[in-house]
Amino acid sequence: MPSSVPPGMRLELSRAPIKAGQEPVFEKWMSELNARYDELEPALSDERQLFEATFKSTEADGQVWIYHLSLMGSDGTGLDEQHAIAATHAAYSRQAKEPGWEELEPKFMLTPNHIRDTMIRWAATGSH
Repeated sequence: MPSSVPPGMRLELSRAPIKAGQEPVFEKWMSELNARYDELEPALSDERQLFEATFKSTEADGQVWIYHLSLMGSDGTGLDEQHAIAATHAAYSRQAKEPGWEELEPKFMLTPNHIRDTMIRWAATGSH
């Protein structure tokens, strides 16, 4: 991690192609996550997830990509499929996108100090 990312945290920007013909599944997946947002939030503590965002991009060749931006504590648990919404999330992922992620290399992160201090606490403990 670059020195601007606090110790104990990981900043990730990942991308994966959507499988051919699966763009409607991707759209349904994102709609489901937006509709069930309140079910996702409790898992953030165990995952040590500070921030997560998903983007869609269509390249000039027509390939559609999922981009996933995440800031998390290094000791987070990752997605726990024992939770119903997490299992749904993982199932959509397996159906809509190609397996694995292409990782982009983080180079810099800027955060106001008062927010940075809270983020460091959350990344280490999962609470504020």
